[in-house]
Amino acid sequence: MTFSIQAPAVPPNNRKSTSQDSDASIDSDDEHDAVRSARRRAAVITPGEVVTDEPQWMRGHGTTASPGSTAILATVAGTLLRTNKLLSIQPLRARYTPEIGDLVVGRIVSVEAKRWKVDVSAPLLAHLPLSAINLPGGILRKRTSTDELAIRTFFSEGDLLVAEVQSVYQDGAASLHTRSLRYGKLRNGIFLRVSGTGGGGGVVRARRQVWTINTANGGGDVDVVLGVNGYIWICKHSRGELVASSEEAKKMNEITRMEEAVSESMYSSRNDDIPPQTRREIARLTGCVRALVENGIRVDEEMVMAAYHASLNPDDNVDMTMHYEEDEEADEYLGGSRGSRVVAAAVEAAKG
Repeated sequence: MTFSIQAPAVPPNNRKSTSQDSDASIDSDDEHDAVRSARRRAAVITPGEVVTDEPQWMRGHGTTASPGSTAILATVAGTLLRTNKLLSIQPLRARYTPEIGDLVVGRIVSVEAKRWKVDVSAPLLAHLPLSAINLPGGILRKRTSTDELAIRTFFSEGDLLVAEVQSVYQDGAASLHTRSLRYGKLRNGIFLRVSGTGGGGGVVRARRQVWTINTANGGGDVDVVLGVNGYIWICKHSRGELVASSEEAKKMNEITRMEEAVSESMYSSRNDDIPPQTRREIARLTGCVRALVENGIRVDEEMVMAAYHASLNPDDNVDMTMHYEEDEEADEYLGGSRGSRVVAAAVEAAKG
């Protein structure tokens, strides 16, 4: 009697475990379990939600391991970010993470012996050493005990400044410097705080973070400073005064370089007289920035300029132009439905 050996039948629902298609099956199943399930509901993962229960995935930022199982849970609200086998959650809102070269706007929190502590919307306060600022007159010398005693004449608690991140310590704290005519104490303007590079509508890193706008309606020149950390400063243009003082000093043969034009006026806390037309245009730019943030649009030079020009154009239902002579108390609120229309026009202008 002869016997024939037949291969066992494979159940149709079982997964194949051959070495040839193991990688392909893992990739397809993993992507289905971890990515598609996470994006099933508006692409937003809430804290405590199971991201995946497959053991081959590694947990990254914004995730934690479930005790007694292989499940990975989300700890923050955000979107899923997949990097090879690493799963992390990019939060919808997060504090600013300093990087070398970033232009930031900060507020002095405390004054110490040889440095200032600056709030830059980061987890830790930034440091501004006394040796990292320009001295009055542009003198390049070693800081002495006299400079330490007069440290509050440069910056004191509550002062706003624009600076650059020079280095980042191991604990994540940033070290700032203001060794440039572009940096220093801020005055003659308005301060805004929006979301930074954490996500959503807010300030993003762009080619230019500081520029001057020649405003309409006789407002003159206005400076806009977009800090990467989400702090924004909009003020009256004051560069011309510094250039004028430099030219006058050159005529007197006292200063030979523009870099030496740093004077005590840079550390003055007294605001200059700002005309009403300039104040209105500063308020208009402030409304444009807030409208961009409320509608979840990035804040950079392109979008701010597009929103500003859109706010100047008259609308069929709401007149956004301002008539100073006829109505000094004209309503220039750019929030709500009016702000949405301005942002929509700005987005279309940016696409075109």
